[in-house]
Amino acid sequence: MKLRYNYDADLDALSAALVRMGQLATDAIDRALRALVSGDEALAREVIAADAEVDHAERDIEHRCMTLLLRQQPVAGDLRKVSTAIKMITDIERVGDAAADIAEIGLHLKNREALAALPDIARMGAAAQKMVEDAIQAYVEGDLALAAEVIARDDEVDAGFNAVKAGIAALVARDADAAADCLMIAKYLERLGDHAVNICEWVQFYMTGVHKNEKIL
Repeated sequence: MKLRYNYDADLDALSAALVRMGQLATDAIDRALRALVSGDEALAREVIAADAEVDHAERDIEHRCMTLLLRQQPVAGDLRKVSTAIKMITDIERVGDAAADIAEIGLHLKNREALAALPDIARMGAAAQKMVEDAIQAYVEGDLALAAEVIARDDEVDAGFNAVKAGIAALVARDADAAADCLMIAKYLERLGDHAVNICEWVQFYMTGVHKNEKIL
């Protein structure tokens, strides 16, 4: 009984660590976007420096997962839970990287009027951040409906990216450097949506044993 208690506690601790990593990544998105809009260089540098904390969280969760696999040899739903965590942390870590990259671009973006001329960037940012937050929540609650909803919302982010690309054409003639920076920011935001979709697909695997690219496990 004690061994099972410890095992359950380890699984709970794994979920808590994953949620914390997700919170670090989503906070990084929020701060990167605020730094971008405000031109707050100190905040941008904080986001870049804090990416190391996300990386550390990834290594910690990897260690937890490997320990569970080697010591407990989980099966069925528990095995999928651990396997899902291993897959999810790759996308969450890349969310943190994207936030740091956006903050880095913000440090060098001189023409902030270019951002105002591309309002779809702000809308993309808000939508992508919410997608990542809800993807983590879907895992925590085992909510298949929420996971499916997040996946569907990726169309909104993709539409925003297409709108930004259309707006960039007019900006290039006035400020080619700012246009390139804004396009990169939009691309990173579009990738955030993709990472949220990946997370939700692994949530679906965790809950059903089926991943769209794999056989039933």
